[in-house]
Amino acid sequence: MRVFVVAGEASGDRLGGALMVGLRALAAPEFAGIGGPMMQAQGLRSLFPMEDLSVMGLAEVLPRYLHLRRRLRETVAAVLEAAPDVLITIDSPDFCLRVARQVRKANPAIRIVHYVAPSVWAWRAGRAGRMARHVDQVLALLPFEPPYMQVAGMDCDFVGHPVVAEPHPDAAALAAFRARHGIGAAPLMLVLPGSRRGEVVRLAPVFGAALAQVLAARPETRLVLPTTAAMAPLLRDAVADWPAQPLILSPDDPGHAAEKACAFHAADLALAASGTVSLELAHARTPMVIAYDMAPLSRAILSRLIRVDTLTLVNLVSGTWAVPEFIGHACRAEAIAPALLRVMDAPEAQRAAMAATMQRLGEGGEAPGLRAARAVLARL
Repeated sequence: MRVFVVAGEASGDRLGGALMVGLRALAAPEFAGIGGPMMQAQGLRSLFPMEDLSVMGLAEVLPRYLHLRRRLRETVAAVLEAAPDVLITIDSPDFCLRVARQVRKANPAIRIVHYVAPSVWAWRAGRAGRMARHVDQVLALLPFEPPYMQVAGMDCDFVGHPVVAEPHPDAAALAAFRARHGIGAAPLMLVLPGSRRGEVVRLAPVFGAALAQVLAARPETRLVLPTTAAMAPLLRDAVADWPAQPLILSPDDPGHAAEKACAFHAADLALAASGTVSLELAHARTPMVIAYDMAPLSRAILSRLIRVDTLTLVNLVSGTWAVPEFIGHACRAEAIAPALLRVMDAPEAQRAAMAATMQRLGEGGEAPGLRAARAVLARL
């Protein structure tokens, strides 16, 4: 079975890696496509660096428009040449669904699956109908998403989120992590300003200013900042003037996966950009504050389209407002810092919402990557 798979950012690479594991367990696939380190670890030779596609927002895309168009042409040509049994595009809808549309037009015989339902419940509800013209099946991460896709005419299977299958480091591993980095019993804050260049450039100064206020009140607090290999150099420059230097964990470091897992579980709280990272934090049962902003043009456009009152996935899945969030104009250090201090004082306030989120995403059941693979194979 020939599978062409396309991911455009770190979260998609994670989903793709888990799906590839599942497909290998159930079939004998041959993979081609675009992906990052997790997909490459499963045997994928990426057509070009996945980071070329990791842009978000109108203002961020415009300067790279011609480059992205060239990558789009290269990807479509590679799919058509490979003539796979199935094309699986993962998240990154602005790029991936353009690939799907052009492939469907050129070769209608190729089955097309999109992994991660677009957030039509949040904004741009018409996307589901447009997708149905060139996508056969959607794999949904959230339990309330399938009806939105099915009513538009696509097959849709809820497969859960791969985060629920991640192992939990034991107490000895967490103690060793703290000892190895000289943290001891000090409060530990995880700082996660995003995996895209635009996010890091925009959020790092705001996060740094908020952390300055927190550290003034709790000077014993230590900071740890996991990042991607592509963003590590940028982050080292971005945090140079922070009031305390964070421990930066990069995939270039030995044992990075175990180090990152220990950081998520050993932390007492987190300040994070909006996105799937909130589910990683919920899996680790690490209380969090979410903050996010975009370029002014992107913010102005999206603020008129959003249909929900929270963008934090833990809040959406649990049906609560347990996690404080500061989005758009609210993403200001003077608002974020007091919220972090409140979470430090009452971390248990988020526990029930995090547990409910994980249960609803399939924690304790079959691995989502395997469920996704079954769903793909069942409809071929």
